[in-house]
Amino acid sequence: MPVISTWAAGASGQRIASDRIIALGLLLVLLVGCASSSNTSTQSASKPLPANYGRYSIDQDRGPSQPLDPSLIREVIPVSEARTLAGNKSPYTVNGKSYRVLSSEEGYREVGLASWYGEKFHGHQTSNGEVFDMYQVSAAHKSLPIPSYVTVTNLDNKRSIVVRVNDRGPFHNDRILDLSYAAAWKLGFSERGTARVQVEALLPDLYNQGYPSTQVIAANVGGMGGAGKYLQIGAFSDLQSARQVSDKVQQMTSRPVFIRSVQADNARQLLHRVRVGPLSDSAEIDRITALVVDADLGRPYTVED
Repeated sequence: MPVISTWAAGASGQRIASDRIIALGLLLVLLVGCASSSNTSTQSASKPLPANYGRYSIDQDRGPSQPLDPSLIREVIPVSEARTLAGNKSPYTVNGKSYRVLSSEEGYREVGLASWYGEKFHGHQTSNGEVFDMYQVSAAHKSLPIPSYVTVTNLDNKRSIVVRVNDRGPFHNDRILDLSYAAAWKLGFSERGTARVQVEALLPDLYNQGYPSTQVIAANVGGMGGAGKYLQIGAFSDLQSARQVSDKVQQMTSRPVFIRSVQADNARQLLHRVRVGPLSDSAEIDRITALVVDADLGRPYTVED
């Protein structure tokens, strides 16, 4: 009996010691878990979540997971549309930079890089409250009024399409236009990220009367102020002649070169004015003037707009 009692006492002591070890282990696990949770909370607090966190189900944009059916892409026909404040707040700020919306798209023309956006934004609202459809032709622009229409030409392969602008962006310094995936596909660069394009405004009324697009690059694209001096190269009754001169002058300067089409006084036809600007440096004005004169393109003069 004493032997049994001694064994029982020993076994009981071993169980108590074992229970203490288990309890200590559980306590350590809890302490480590609390420390880890506290550390994670601290990290989360010190690193604010992205502005669009939780809005999109895809982190990295991509093309459609389903094949695109070209027969379902509708052609864009410019029509006159009433504009509201939706998407046209001016000025507006993105990433600390201010942008102004043009009062009119008349004469807009610009050459630069275009990118595209797709499945990440598919089904979400555009800046004017419409639903983005990557399978149809649309575009985002920083400064053009919404909605507006533009002709986009891929300068690498000369393909052109008409696009309706209903969104804001792209907010990258090196890009002038963001196209829907379908638009990029029609222009032949959906397999690449960007393409060099020419963008020209289309005024629905003139377009439907048989006029080609009226060109301009707006003075305040990308947040630049619209006021200032402009160098007028010439005024032409023939749009094609104005375009030829505009293209030549564009090779002489990095400043915006545009065509402003206006109704001539006491005439039913349009007058197409080729201008450069805005310009604030008199030395630069003199330099461009000399280049234009040397190229036998006339004698420019300054105007204010």
